[in-house]
Amino acid sequence: MPTRLLLARMRYHFRSTSLLIIATLVASIGTHATSQVRPNRKARKLNILLFTADDLHAESLGVYAAKPDGLTPHLDRFAAQGMRFDRAHVNVAICAPSRAVIATGLFSHRSGALGFMPANDGVPNIVTTFQGAGYLAGILGKVGHSTPLKAMRWDYQFDQRELGNGRDPDLYYRRCRTFFEKSKTEGKPFYFMVNSHDPHRPYCNPDKLQRGAAMPSKVYKPADVQVPGFLPDLPGVRAELSQYLNSTRRLDDTFGKVMKALEESGMAKNTLVIFMSDNGIAVPFAKCNTWFHSTRTPMLVRWPGVVRSDSQNRRDFVSSVDLFPTFLEAAAVGGPKDLDGRSFLTLLKGKTQARRDVVFTQIDQKAGHAAVPMRCVQTARFGYIYNPFSDGEYRYRNNNEGKSMAAMNKAAKSDASIAARIQLFRYRVPEEFYDLEHDPDCLHNLIDDPKHASNIEELQAKLRSWMTATGDPMLTAFRNKTDRTVVDRVILETYGPPKAKRNRKRKRKK
Repeated sequence: MPTRLLLARMRYHFRSTSLLIIATLVASIGTHATSQVRPNRKARKLNILLFTADDLHAESLGVYAAKPDGLTPHLDRFAAQGMRFDRAHVNVAICAPSRAVIATGLFSHRSGALGFMPANDGVPNIVTTFQGAGYLAGILGKVGHSTPLKAMRWDYQFDQRELGNGRDPDLYYRRCRTFFEKSKTEGKPFYFMVNSHDPHRPYCNPDKLQRGAAMPSKVYKPADVQVPGFLPDLPGVRAELSQYLNSTRRLDDTFGKVMKALEESGMAKNTLVIFMSDNGIAVPFAKCNTWFHSTRTPMLVRWPGVVRSDSQNRRDFVSSVDLFPTFLEAAAVGGPKDLDGRSFLTLLKGKTQARRDVVFTQIDQKAGHAAVPMRCVQTARFGYIYNPFSDGEYRYRNNNEGKSMAAMNKAAKSDASIAARIQLFRYRVPEEFYDLEHDPDCLHNLIDDPKHASNIEELQAKLRSWMTATGDPMLTAFRNKTDRTVVDRVILETYGPPKAKRNRKRKRKK
């Protein structure tokens, strides 16, 4: 064959192959919002395991400077195998809407899952997306809270009662082993969401162990407790938090068992594992609010061969709305294009990523469907909160107060500072501003401090831009925050008539 003809054929073959590759890539991305990559049986697809704790205080882990020492040995060991994020947050500090953000990749007002209600029909979901790419989807625990759409059908699921009240490490181990075997037998990669019900209330009292629950590998006493700075150090608070430590230790036991099952399956090296909590600890001034410790979550990531071991990211804000797009990019799976979060795969690879200097969080409706809208924007230095529901009369409460609030109520009779804290908790103020660098416990509201006027305006502008971009129904209230008539109308139009009128019967004390 003449050399010229041979070269021409080679160029044609190269050009055709290139076009074929490009066409394949375009097809894999797809032109529709819900397009997916067809599973390639020959390729070794990445497995994803998302493990969530229930109501865990971020600073309860040893790698986040927890006391007492050795409280979470399995999680501390896991942290050394991957990356720890210091500025990770959930976008909603209530279990069901928090998990709906993970499932849909959308903020609450974009998905419709404003509280303990389903998301709107037709919104994207992580389970269906990965199943469409040939994945096996499994879940252990918190099934209802993690399944905000009827369209979501897990391939493998066991809930609280089948897992020793969601608190038996050995049962989690057995269910995990079965799931991993199912994945291998069917020749499918997996998306596996493992949800411990620890350390959710009721906390582990060794003298009154819940039916089906296992004992933790170690129990603690009130003297072992390091009381968080947003709570007063009272005997009643210590007594309750010692039982919280028991639950946290059992959570660590469960995590250790799940990791053991993964290692025994032989699939650990090809599995991206993320550990996090769905919200902060279930005590006053944390869960079901938008303060710093309400939404801050421990986030640990292990991905052998990709994420460097014993690494930390202390700079970038990541949040639960980022998980869905991160999983899609990591697994090379096509999916919804109109998600609210952004993949942080770049950060996992140890590189930098722009626009990671802020996080937005919210509350809409708590258990019982009572509307208590809150909006928050946080940077590394400051935090600004807008509370549309705060009108001087509405008395806030939630089901996370327990013996800690009882101890505070008792102490408030003779301690004016504790009484003031309770007053703020019950009635709030429309706006709050905190110097998070020096006051992460949010004890000193600086909203009226003229020295911070420009900082407050800057965060208000950031929040306004986010509300505008995401179509937040509270935007009109925010723009008219000094007009109570407008704010009340917006709340009524958004959430409907109040269903907890009894909370308004007690007027705010002057």
